[in-house]
Amino acid sequence: MSDKKKISKHYHYLKSNFPEVLDAVENLGSTVRQAGPLDKKTTELIQLAVAAASGSTGAVNSHAKRALAAGADRQEIEHALLVLVSTIGFPKVAAALAWIQEVVE
Repeated sequence: MSDKKKISKHYHYLKSNFPEVLDAVENLGSTVRQAGPLDKKTTELIQLAVAAASGSTGAVNSHAKRALAAGADRQEIEHALLVLVSTIGFPKVAAALAWIQEVVE
């Protein structure tokens, strides 16, 4: 993958058809991440965990990419998912680990 940010076709569809909504969502996300003491890497790892718990392939990939950009390494991303085994179960964790393989390689 190039250094350029790869954006899904679905995101482009949403952005072109509902620009005000996407702007509001993106602004809200930015605002809440900056509202407290957690750094960007930590907030992305938290959001990655929630994405895995909800079974959202796209969100898992997105937050894994964002975590990498915020300074997380592969081991931190995988560990953030592994600690979920006792909470969300091994099958969901294994699926999330599979989803991020292209992102972290």
